[in-house]
Order: sequence, then C-alpha cells, then structure tokens
Amino acid sequence: MQLTVDRGSDRLGVQLHPAQAPDAPLVVIFPAMGVPAGYYTRFAHSLNEAGLGVAVADLRGTGASTPAPSRRSRYGYPELADDVAAVLDALAEHRAGRRTVLLGHSLGGQACVLHLAREAARGAGHSVDGLVLIAVGLPYWRTYPRQRLGVLAMTQFVNAVSAVLRVWPGWGFGGRQARGLIKDWAYTARHGRFPAHLGAEPGLSQVDLPVLAISVDDDQYTPPETTDHLVAALTGAKVQRDHLTTADAAAPLDHFKWVKAGTALAPRITGWLPIRH
Repeated sequence: MQLTVDRGSDRLGVQLHPAQAPDAPLVVIFPAMGVPAGYYTRFAHSLNEAGLGVAVADLRGTGASTPAPSRRSRYGYPELADDVAAVLDALAEHRAGRRTVLLGHSLGGQACVLHLAREAARGAGHSVDGLVLIAVGLPYWRTYPRQRLGVLAMTQFVNAVSAVLRVWPGWGFGGRQARGLIKDWAYTARHGRFPAHLGAEPGLSQVDLPVLAISVDDDQYTPPETTDHLVAALTGAKVQRDHLTTADAAAPLDHFKWVKAGTALAPRITGWLPIRH
C-alpha cells in the first residue's frame, strides 16, 4: 500500500507493510541518503514475520518522493526533521492504539534524532515510543579509526561541488541531493555536531525515549565510533548499544547490506521494544 504526504512543493511517498494483528507495534523507517524505500522491502517483511507493522518513507527527492532535487531545491536538515513529523501525522489512523517506533538508517536516522531533539526543545511530549538507529552516526572526520583526512576531504569536496553547481549531482555517492541538505551534512562531518540554525543541540540531552543503537560490521560510512559519537549526546535517553557482526548475520555486511540481515535483526528489535510511552 502506498501513501503520499504533501509537503508544500514536495510530496513524500510512504510504503505500508501491514502486520497481521491490527494492534501490532508500528515501525516507521526513514532511509539513508539516496536510498529508495523499496530497498527496505525484504527487511520490512522480516519485521512483519516478527509481528510488527512497518511503514517506509522515501526521503525528499528519492524513490516515490517528488520532485527530484534541482537547483531550485532549498531544503536541508530542518525540512527533513519536519518531514518526520509530517509522516507520523499522516499515519495517525494507522498508529491509533499502537506503539510506534522510529527506525532510521544513516541520514534517515539523523532526521529522526533531529525531530525528537526539536520536539524536546519545544517542551512537547514525544509522539513515539522509541527510536532504533541502524548504521547511524555523525560522520565527524576525527572519529574515524582510519582515513580521517580522506573522510574530511570527501565530505567537503561533495559540499563544494554542490555549492558551485547548486545541486549535488550524485557522482558516485548519495544520489542527487539538494545543496542545503549537503551543506548541513558536510557541517556535521567537519564539526561533529548539528548546525546551530537547526535549533537541535539544546534538545538532544532532553530526548528521554528508549533508544536502540545498532552498528554493523564493515560499515565504510558509519563505523561504530561515529554511532558512539552521536548517541553520547543523548544523555537523557536510555540507550541500548548493540553491534551486528557478520557471524550474527551469517552473511556479509556493510552500510547497506545489513538490510538483508532481517532474520538476525528482528528479534533484537522485538526483544527491545519499549512499553507504551
């Protein structure tokens, strides 16, 4: 089942994978940069088999979300965080009476954290019951165990190109993206924190939800150190830190291949699921 969520000049696509039980907890997935929602179908089915309902939202300009990023695109991290709230609102009927958990991968996980931090900074109660982060971190160049200068050079090169061309063309990384989004992402790589204009930093320590943060073996973009750097800011949250190995998955892993390890991940998620917030 496919839903659409209007966001002004943009429209978000959301894929629904219902559970058999109508009151089953709902997991709302936000993908990595440039990765369409359809990529998570196999993982969603594993969660379905574990008794969970699933919704997967395409990030702006990706998959079923339109239009594609162009020189006219002005959005960045603030809009992505607001999109999380908009998707949750659009799913209100499906969420009624059910526990809801956000699950973010890479950039999608950052958007989820930003949404929760801004929610907390406003003094609003959280609208979900928990947060799962898989292969999510801040790509701060100093946290990488190897090739630190290479990470710094790559992230800032992508930012420079997007500033000159007024859009990131997707040359070998991340798919086509709005320059504002790339600018915010490159800032986190350079400084190890979210840009001040997001208004998120004061709220990070006020997020008080249960958080399950899972890193994976052979993650070239988000090694465990970057995950640790991000969740260290969530001082008010009850963070459960986990790591998925290739032995656990019985298959090769990396920043993207972990979606094939749903059989190993689903029990970890269902075993962690928080009570109603």
